[in-house]
Amino acid sequence: MATLGNFIWFVFCGGMISALSWIIGGALMAVTVIGLPFAYAAFRIARFAAFPFGKELVDARMLGETRIPGTTLANALWFFLAGIWLAIAHVMSAIGCIVACFAILPIFLGAPAWALAHLRLASVSLAPLGKRVVSRD
Repeated sequence: MATLGNFIWFVFCGGMISALSWIIGGALMAVTVIGLPFAYAAFRIARFAAFPFGKELVDARMLGETRIPGTTLANALWFFLAGIWLAIAHVMSAIGCIVACFAILPIFLGAPAWALAHLRLASVSLAPLGKRVVSRD
C-alpha cells in the first residue's frame, strides 16, 4: 500500500516538486562551507519528500547517535531564515490537497493522507538538522 501511495504522491500530489525544491535548495546551500550541514539535511529531506509513505523522520538521538554540538543553534538559524517559509508552503500545499479532495474528486478520499505528508514535511522543515529517515517497519 505504501508503494501505491508513494507513486500517487510522487506523480500527482507534489512529491516530485517538493523533492526537486529540496534538492535545488540543498545544491544552493552546498556552495558555501557554512551551508554544507544544511545542504546535507536538505538532501536527506528531499529523499523523504519524494517517497514519504512507509518512512518516518526521527531525531538522530533516538537511533543512538550523538548530536553534533551546535545543532540547536543551527536549527534556530534555519528556522528564522528558511524554516518558517518552507513550513508555510507545505501547510498551504496540505490545504490544497484537502480542498482538492472534497471539491474536485470527492470519490477519491485518499487525499487526506497526502495532506498529512505535507504536514509532516512542514514539521521537519522547521528544524531539519539532526533528523534521520527510517522505515516504519
